[in-house]
Amino acid sequence: MATDEFGFPLGEGWPEIDAKGMTEVDLLMVHSYGITLPQMMENAGLSLATLARARYFGGNAEGRRVVVLAGAGGNGGGALTAARRLAAWGAKVVLVLAQDAAAMTPVPTLQLGILREMGLHPADVPADAPDLILDGLVGYSLRGDPHGRAAELIGWANASPAPVLALDAPSGFDAASGALRAPAMQADATLTLALPKAGLAGCAATGALYLADISVPPGLYARLSVPRAVPTFAKGTILRLSKP
Repeated sequence: MATDEFGFPLGEGWPEIDAKGMTEVDLLMVHSYGITLPQMMENAGLSLATLARARYFGGNAEGRRVVVLAGAGGNGGGALTAARRLAAWGAKVVLVLAQDAAAMTPVPTLQLGILREMGLHPADVPADAPDLILDGLVGYSLRGDPHGRAAELIGWANASPAPVLALDAPSGFDAASGALRAPAMQADATLTLALPKAGLAGCAATGALYLADISVPPGLYARLSVPRAVPTFAKGTILRLSKP
């Protein structure tokens, strides 16, 4: 089986999906299959932490310094879930929120509560560069240019020498149009979820592109308003996708 240099199987034949299609996927997951947002978030976060450990830490996260940038929605919740996993694996994690904790949506708030019980509380960005930055600021639901604290954190990450691993799409990538907004995160690698978002593969800000299984039943894609035929994750739950 062909793999990349970090041991992840190579994947081919995965169709793209835009923001509207991904919203359909999420709704069908919950309302037709009973697969909840917390379940999807667990799968996304575990995959992000697994990719981080293998690609950036040689399989051992012990003592590695990770800054996790988290927004208010599902993308931030996935990043917080990855933070929990990495902290449990021995990484030194710093949580940086793009908003007041009280402004977060319910499911990410639950993830933040778990982290607080573990002794991890939101902080400011560190003075010294970490070993890795996880980008969970904005996902496929971006509308308009990033602004406020999210824009500031994108600028901080882009100025840091640390590599950035983005969840689903680099913050600033507009999944509705496939274009980059300003500012936009410049990722070393991106772990996209379920299906690659339209335009990601050809976007320079994406970096190396990976795809994670968040447990979407294959038959769901045939029920979309624009049906899609998809391969399976038979080779592994994280795949390396080729770029143009």
